Amino acid sequence: MDINGEIDKLVRVSEAWLPLLMQYSGRLLLAIFTLLIGWWVINKLTEKLTRLLAFRHADPTLESFIASLANIVFKVLLFVSVASMIGIETTSFIAAIGAAGLAIGLALQGSLANFAGGVLILLFRPFRIGDWIEAQGVSGTVDSIQIFHTLLRTGDNKTVVVPNGSLSNGIITNTSRQTTRQIVFDIKVPYDTDLDRARQVLMDMADDPRVLKSPAPVTVVAALGENSITLSLRLWTSNGDFWPVTFRFNEEIRDRLRAVGVDIALPNRIVRVMEDPNHETREATAAERLTRDVPPERA
Repeated sequence: MDINGEIDKLVRVSEAWLPLLMQYSGRLLLAIFTLLIGWWVINKLTEKLTRLLAFRHADPTLESFIASLANIVFKVLLFVSVASMIGIETTSFIAAIGAAGLAIGLALQGSLANFAGGVLILLFRPFRIGDWIEAQGVSGTVDSIQIFHTLLRTGDNKTVVVPNGSLSNGIITNTSRQTTRQIVFDIKVPYDTDLDRARQVLMDMADDPRVLKSPAPVTVVAALGENSITLSLRLWTSNGDFWPVTFRFNEEIRDRLRAVGVDIALPNRIVRVMEDPNHETREATAAERLTRDVPPERA
């Protein structure tokens, strides 16, 4: 066995590979160091993101989903960066990821819009479970906020599924956010009405334990119409008393006003009565209009 020949062969191989080894060993060590440090930084950032979402009282499902998604995206970017540091060509790999993302985005365009809307709703909380809202032409109590849809329960106990995409981009009226609400009762009375007496009746009605003292209830002349004056009773109640007070006052206002001789203004109508076969007409007198407008029991 030719030992000298083997040694010469080993030396020649070493001379060929040693420069490459020296060249890439530095890159490899730097890539490994970058991978370890980057991995640690990404985990710390994910923990901080989770704490931030918890501080904003985000939904637990959303917390887990966003944290996991951010962790995966950052680590994929880290691996691509490390591969490019070693010398691996990543252009085609990035192009493939971009093309796949574009295709998925086009295929799931509506779902992604709903997903983005769900994320915004869960992050910024324009409403919460149990709130009564009006949006997208429907109103109801929020039963559930999901990633893609929000479930509303209407007043007649129907379940309405509203896509989060349209919900987050539309106008939302949340009647449960504030603790108090204003109720406005507009009553039309004839021009010959004693306004002081009518106003006193309305203010006496406002002396109700469910009506807040601050802001104090007021009665104002809201408008002067063509045939009537609009008196407006404006008062504040707690959110829970809004509908009971509304229904009760609507029922009592007419009777209270009638008890003191104040009538609610009737609609004004013009009636033309045929006089002869030639279709000549005349305008009904005020007495005739009043007779036709009042209910049968009062005529």
